[in-house]
Amino acid sequence: MANKKSFVLRIDEDVYKALEKWASDDFRSVNGQIEWLISLQLKNAGRLKADRDDGNAKLGKTKK
Repeated sequence: MANKKSFVLRIDEDVYKALEKWASDDFRSVNGQIEWLISLQLKNAGRLKADRDDGNAKLGKTKK
């Protein structure tokens, strides 16, 4: 497992509630959902190698 860095994130309450619901629907923790979203967007922007499984198969996307 890769080393992880902790940090504080301040987020709007309504955004958090929507994120919490989405995470629950995907059987993830809120933290896991945030990590997945950030990784997905970094890969889509070409800023992170798409070399690990992050749930893209669930979305019908293939690895690059």
